[in-house]
Amino acid sequence: MQRFIIQRVLWNIPVLLLITVVTFGMMQLVPGGPFSASASGRPVPPEIRANMEAKYGLDRPVWQQYLTYMDRLLLHFDFGPSLRRPGRTVNAMLFGPNYMVEVLREILREEFGASASSMTFAATEIDPVSGKLLVTFTAPRLRDSTITVVKTNGEIVADVSINWSHRFAVIKRFLTLSPVMVSIQVGMVSIFLAMLVGVPLGIISALKQNTAADYIAMFISMLGVSVPNFLMGIGMILLFALTWELLPTYGWGDDWKQVIMPAVTLGTGGMAFIARLTRASMLEVIRADYIRTARAKGLTERVVIVRHALKNSLIPVTTVLGPLMAAWLTGSFLVEWVFSIGGIGKFFVSAVTNRDYTLIMGTIMIYSLALVGFNLIVDIAYGFIDPRIRFD
Repeated sequence: MQRFIIQRVLWNIPVLLLITVVTFGMMQLVPGGPFSASASGRPVPPEIRANMEAKYGLDRPVWQQYLTYMDRLLLHFDFGPSLRRPGRTVNAMLFGPNYMVEVLREILREEFGASASSMTFAATEIDPVSGKLLVTFTAPRLRDSTITVVKTNGEIVADVSINWSHRFAVIKRFLTLSPVMVSIQVGMVSIFLAMLVGVPLGIISALKQNTAADYIAMFISMLGVSVPNFLMGIGMILLFALTWELLPTYGWGDDWKQVIMPAVTLGTGGMAFIARLTRASMLEVIRADYIRTARAKGLTERVVIVRHALKNSLIPVTTVLGPLMAAWLTGSFLVEWVFSIGGIGKFFVSAVTNRDYTLIMGTIMIYSLALVGFNLIVDIAYGFIDPRIRFD
């Protein structure tokens, strides 16, 4: 198992590198650029455009731009600055701001009140030559143990110790508020809903073949596959939010009601596909010889289905979870836009229209890592579902 996991991880490295090459090359082939009239919406003087392209290195050959980008990404995990949003980095847009700064600023406001707004953070050290105390403005990091609080004029106020309670508060904010984690939450809830409803629906449909329950289940599945998720989202907003006023129309995480419509919208298509696949697989399994043997031994129907048929019928379902994850991730772009969810899908849509190269690369790399990781989990799950599968 360990050898298989290591091999898959190593094989995924060239896959991710190929994704960066293809994405970077296709962006360059698209007409226009981040500072063209089509991206900015108004004519840009040639001198200003040339200066902006020189500032961000877009005037250099494409291969040099790619090597510079990969050097920054691989050595520093830095996706670079946003080309269309001055003063903002792609890392901050995808992963959220420095939450340690927010946590420590709340502590400063509790202790110093309104005067905390004129304070910032710095690192101090003794100059080995002059012996003077040097103050360097910097942001606190998760691994720091202490940070110096200074006023904007450089006057030292105090040293603040960073303990595990601060770190846990930072981790909690990252897991709940950062755009990348919000998108993961949307995807995971949708996957859970699709599996929770799709698998039992398919099992019931197979066990009750050619009955009213089978026809109703397949009708629901066909409807879920046929209706696009963005159209379903708009319809649910019109019905449950604007007409009946039962559910909120936007947001995620502040209230459990905000989860319902996005999760149903994104998970319905996958649920329908899983239900149909589970039904077909279960019908094949329950006609197998070993199922007839189990029944001949006098086992109850519940034991036959749960202990013998269910695991083998889930192997095809597990196989398609990887491609389904790709569909969920790409579908989350529109779902996050429809329900105004603060995930990274909205950044991808705006980055494409604005030709924001670094933001496009950042979002695609995050989604690629998620897909590669999920496919690895699916492959590992094979061994637990079917012991006949060996990782040789």
